[in-house]
Amino acid sequence: MNATTLSALCAGDDSEQRRQHEHYARHSAFSTPGRHSALLDMLPSDPAGVARTAQALLIYEHAAEPFYGYRVPEARRGESHIRPMEKMLDTLLVLDDRPLSVARPPEKRLVGICRHYMLLSVAILRQHGIPARGRGGFATYFNPGKFEDHWVCEYWKSADGRWVLLDSQLDEVFIRNLGIGFDIHDVPRARFLTASEAWRRCRSGELDPSLFGIEFEQLRGLWFIAGNLIRDLATLNGREVLPWDVWGAQPALNATLSHSELDFFDEVALITADPDANFDALSRRFSEENKLRLPQTVFNSLRRRQESVLEG
Repeated sequence: MNATTLSALCAGDDSEQRRQHEHYARHSAFSTPGRHSALLDMLPSDPAGVARTAQALLIYEHAAEPFYGYRVPEARRGESHIRPMEKMLDTLLVLDDRPLSVARPPEKRLVGICRHYMLLSVAILRQHGIPARGRGGFATYFNPGKFEDHWVCEYWKSADGRWVLLDSQLDEVFIRNLGIGFDIHDVPRARFLTASEAWRRCRSGELDPSLFGIEFEQLRGLWFIAGNLIRDLATLNGREVLPWDVWGAQPALNATLSHSELDFFDEVALITADPDANFDALSRRFSEENKLRLPQTVFNSLRRRQESVLEG
């Protein structure tokens, strides 16, 4: 961690806020670059620079061919299942061992999904002592009228004294194809709903849960939002899992939730609604409740198998 940077960011903070910022400026077991730490030191730490770096090193698996003209070989699709940052960088450097500041052509980028853009952004910011965390939720800008499963980086903007959403996946190609008209370095909260907000607005009847999920897989509903609630809770606790990792309390595919389950997820949504105000409660519930705590192995629902959370 860059202690000088963090000290400057926290200048004027009260002790509780400083404690929280120190926590989010530290690497997790997933975000740590390990042996590649020095390579991240050389990268820019401003949000625009972080986004450019992620966009130059990663390619979104499901848009690779239609957006970039690169057909991902079947042998490389496993890259999107890599969880730890150190292994992401291992794989990337095998493809192209030049410094991470050098932009790669599509075929030399690591194949990933939104979660990989999020984790790389979080890792770079944390490497420079900037508080950052991942957030799981739903974006409105991929499929008009629908709320698509998505992951973004949330970083502390000290000049404004607030957390800001950064969507590094949205490079100029995505922006052009989707007609994005907002600042990707400060995504409007109305354009990305955290899992907590999605759950609470659906439970109140304000929004229709059938609009939330993954369109091309036709996976939608309150059960899907509940699964994202658990993964967002894990990510806020430094367990930046894959979007399809399943364990504990997460509902089964297309499950109808019981009254007790609805009450349980209402509680999770409440504490994740404001991670700062509920900082200790988030940690306590995640670490103490078996159905919330991340085990050493999870079920990869795409590969249909159990996997170690730090393997990939």
